[in-house]
Amino acid sequence: METTTALDIRSILSDLGIKEQNHGTSTGSDHFGNGPSITSYTPVDGSAIASVSTTTKEDYEKVIATATSAYAHWRNIPAPKRGEIVRQYGEALREKKEALGALVSYEMGKSYQEGLGEVQEMIDICDFAVGLSRQLYGLTMHSERPGHRMYEQWHPLGIVGIISAFNFPVAVWNWNTAIAWIAGDVCVWKPSEKAPICGVACQNIWEDVAKANNLPEGISCLVNGDYTVGEMMTTDTRIPLISATGSIRMGKIVGQTVAGRLGKSLLELGGNNAVIITPEADLEMIIPALVFGAVGTAGQRCTSTRRLIVHDSMVDRVTETLVKAYGQLRIGDPLDESNHVGPLIDKDAVNAYLGALEQVTKEGGEIITDHGVLEGPGYESGCYVKPAIAKVENHYHIVQEETFAPILYVMSYSDLDDAIAKQNGVKQGLSSAIMTGSIREAEQFLSANGSDCGIANVNIGTSGAEIGGAFGGEKETGGGRESGSDAWKAYMRRQTNTINYGRDLPLAQGIKFDI
Repeated sequence: METTTALDIRSILSDLGIKEQNHGTSTGSDHFGNGPSITSYTPVDGSAIASVSTTTKEDYEKVIATATSAYAHWRNIPAPKRGEIVRQYGEALREKKEALGALVSYEMGKSYQEGLGEVQEMIDICDFAVGLSRQLYGLTMHSERPGHRMYEQWHPLGIVGIISAFNFPVAVWNWNTAIAWIAGDVCVWKPSEKAPICGVACQNIWEDVAKANNLPEGISCLVNGDYTVGEMMTTDTRIPLISATGSIRMGKIVGQTVAGRLGKSLLELGGNNAVIITPEADLEMIIPALVFGAVGTAGQRCTSTRRLIVHDSMVDRVTETLVKAYGQLRIGDPLDESNHVGPLIDKDAVNAYLGALEQVTKEGGEIITDHGVLEGPGYESGCYVKPAIAKVENHYHIVQEETFAPILYVMSYSDLDDAIAKQNGVKQGLSSAIMTGSIREAEQFLSANGSDCGIANVNIGTSGAEIGGAFGGEKETGGGRESGSDAWKAYMRRQTNTINYGRDLPLAQGIKFDI
């Protein structure tokens, strides 16, 4: 695909049902939204894409009422038939993959290939959910009482509230919805105010599927706005589960608020992901993975590689190889597939990048690559920066924090215990990796004495995850799990059932209560 012109973008927006002014509140076929409009600007060239109306309190109440009504219908449709609806949504995504992938790239700034990959994740999770719709298994247990049978079953929760981040403006939403839908839940989604047009596009695709199946409004709902709309959701006792993706600061607010009303929260928060490189590693194989992990999505993935922990004997060689590889990176329009790195999301992200590099120097680190903001033709948005590598120590304050930018911190270690201690020596616990040809080193890293992250890889990077495994992290990453494995249980409530089919009524634990 060649560089997308403004005319091409207008055609893509039209294909996705995007207008110059869009309703940012939707319950399905019903569109409304009476709040002020917000305009989405692309970081590619700074131009306006489109606007959406925001959700007022009155709009929000209509959404919840419609979602509540839809839930009463949706939960009574057999799970395999709900799976059939999700299958159709996956097929609709296949038809719109190129257009939606291009919109993701244009609105968020990731490369076109990454935009396509994000839509493919949506398709994959739909496929996974279809099979899962026939596998919502419960257990059977032997009762201690004669003439009794015990088992457990799973029921839907109700309304699932989804708050998503700008860096994956469509995939993470669908990780939640595909599973929630087959579980029998309905969903209310607040996209990031930095990427609201992607949310409108996904809702438009869903509406076509819903109409074709004569489904009621409210199974998928869209609300737009700033943090105040998120507050409506997190404080609402009618929403039993809030799934929120974003910063640790945001997650702590959401978690405390939802816990205060004894609701459930699924939190996917910050990462400070490290790769350990041992002398047993195959450098030729791993360098591309390291570079992609650090600069892919311009370092704006929660799984981006932030820290590189290299053995003393090879740190200079690894660093020199990386610096050479960074010198070959092409930075520019992410819809031009000859480029490796696109823009940061906005000027605030650029300032965070500059501030982090300044802090590195203040704390005694050394920036060993060219760095800074790019200017001139093709960089008019002011959001393009040069990926940077810095030599640091793990205890530096700035290294302990997550900066959503393409900055890679390099440090050395003496033995594997030291490396693992450094890997674990941050407050985040999302993704981690070790590069080694030694089975002993690999197994130590994966053991209870190894990585403390929710994701631990061997000979692949920290970035990128398949939907078959549960995705999420520990510590201040929030502890949530989305996507594959048994993550579906977060969207349902467990019920234990005991049936007495005998003619007596014995009590548990042999208790006697004669009257």
